[in-house]
Amino acid sequence: MKIAPEDVLVVVDVQNDFCPGGTLAVTHADRVIEPIHRAARKFRHIVLTQDWHPKGHLSFAARHPGRNAFESIETAHGPQILWPEHCVQGTSGADFHPLLSLPQAELILRKGHGVDLDSYSAFFENDHATPTGLGGYLRERGLERVFLAGLTYDFCVAWSALDARRLDLPAVVIREACQAIDIHGSVERIEDEFREAGVTVIDRITDG
Repeated sequence: MKIAPEDVLVVVDVQNDFCPGGTLAVTHADRVIEPIHRAARKFRHIVLTQDWHPKGHLSFAARHPGRNAFESIETAHGPQILWPEHCVQGTSGADFHPLLSLPQAELILRKGHGVDLDSYSAFFENDHATPTGLGGYLRERGLERVFLAGLTYDFCVAWSALDARRLDLPAVVIREACQAIDIHGSVERIEDEFREAGVTVIDRITDG
């Protein structure tokens, strides 16, 4: 797939808490780093996202007495999976993985910083209405197609890809540069949504 000057690579949440040793470690999460580096060499434009939660965030199981991590609750914004405390603002767990080296990235977008509203997508909070500002940034920069990589394939990468399509932006997920957590069948479910929304999934970028 040929990469055009108007394409942007969005690298999602490659942070310590999602990698081995982190509080919400995803199996083999650090294996995304080298494929991301290979892909990044082909792009003029790169954006990084960073999960950035305050203490006591809505998504933390510890905030909900009697509830456990990976259970689901209902909130004013819909279902919410409860997670271990992770990516708390200013902690080492919220830092990018030390082997991730993308100094050419043009923007770092922090999300999930509202205490009572989670944010998986790089484009909208989990109410599906409150924008993060990324859509406007891409429009003003003239960036027209979004490639996505990072963590996790079935949550933050996936929601970002689906929201890109909501904004009429072509969305391409680079599968070798993602890892999934696969909670309650989330991979199968999200791939059905990809097909319905017109999200393209490729194994890797081999040209351009």
